[in-house]
Amino acid sequence: MKIMIIGSGGREHTIAWKLSKSPRVEEIYCAPGNGGIGEIARCVPIGVMEFDKQVAFAKENGIDLTIVAMDDPLVGGAVDAFEAAGLKAFGPRANAAVLEGSKAFSKDLMKKYGIPTAGYENFTDVEAARAYAKSCKLPVVFKADGLALGKGVLICHTREEAQKAVETIMADRQFGEAGNRMVAEEFMTGREVSVLAFVDGRTVKVMSSAQDHKRAKDNDQGLNTGGMGTFSPSPFYTKEIHEICHRTIYQPTVDAMRAEGRPFQGVLFFGLMLTQEGPKVLEYNARFGDPEAQVVLPRMKNDLVDVCEACMEGTLDQVDLTFEENAAVCVVLASDGYPVHYEKGFVIHGLDTVKAHEDQGYYAFHAGTKKTEEGLVTNGGRVLGVTAKGATLKEARANAYRATEWISFENKYMRHDIGKAIDEA
Repeated sequence: MKIMIIGSGGREHTIAWKLSKSPRVEEIYCAPGNGGIGEIARCVPIGVMEFDKQVAFAKENGIDLTIVAMDDPLVGGAVDAFEAAGLKAFGPRANAAVLEGSKAFSKDLMKKYGIPTAGYENFTDVEAARAYAKSCKLPVVFKADGLALGKGVLICHTREEAQKAVETIMADRQFGEAGNRMVAEEFMTGREVSVLAFVDGRTVKVMSSAQDHKRAKDNDQGLNTGGMGTFSPSPFYTKEIHEICHRTIYQPTVDAMRAEGRPFQGVLFFGLMLTQEGPKVLEYNARFGDPEAQVVLPRMKNDLVDVCEACMEGTLDQVDLTFEENAAVCVVLASDGYPVHYEKGFVIHGLDTVKAHEDQGYYAFHAGTKKTEEGLVTNGGRVLGVTAKGATLKEARANAYRATEWISFENKYMRHDIGKAIDEA
């Protein structure tokens, strides 16, 4: 098979790596890809939103399957464009990807179908939002309705923070059109857990749990980022909690989308909060999380191609989804100053050492790298996802931090407490 991936980050590198292990895969292409992806796939200079060019390339090169890995093209209708051209594409159609594309839609869906989530209100009028910020219960969470690269969520502990958040999202439009509408949510407390699942429109098969670290600095300080590291599985996601989530969240969400005429086929990401009242939904994503994919896919035993096809053909109930009985931790190496201002173009050293240890469970998934005459250089805020396996979470964490020492580049920055919660479990 010839497979094309749409995207350019660590998630896409992980997917390409996983596909490269499949005996069914002959060639891998990636649009547009990055420096690391280019070592195992042919990168093509086509943007993630250039659907016409993607479709034309797929036809010209006999692509058997396209995996749309990013949120923007999914919400924008990439899968629809491929299907309209008679081509196979993995991922939800636009009318199902709206589950991630609009937080207001997802909140309304959960309310309608009784899926547990935080209390909320939607705002399209900035004056109404300002009035709400003056009197709402604190703390409060304000979210830009649309896609905002994982950064459109503001947690406000004071009245001043609440009022500033409204201005940031709706008046100043710091998240662009994503702030045309705003969701105000009650603040929930508890353990956060990320759960990825394959869905074929009816059946939902859950992958191994994970936990992301969104804040830029240690001890969950600093600005929200696309993710500074993650670990899998979460020791807080027990069998009992899984059974509750499957009954009250996972299957009801899939059933609700089908009832709404928006059958979901692809990867559905459940961001959960384990509250005292039980598990509740923080957010949905319509694709693999990043960096969650970097600790989940290396532990998945199944051939990714087989599972993707089952999702598309409605035969997921026949798949026995299995994972290794171990753990993985990913530490993101970023450019100092991310997610605001940072320099790039620095040569990366030590990647060969990681590659030499791959058979021992060490990986470096590229998020923001570029191939130059000098070698691979930094080309983004998040540069690499350094991932390692271990028999236990503590061992995997120690291995991952050991591997970060093998890699160096100017401006290198990372959090030092990824998976610290493991020690508290």
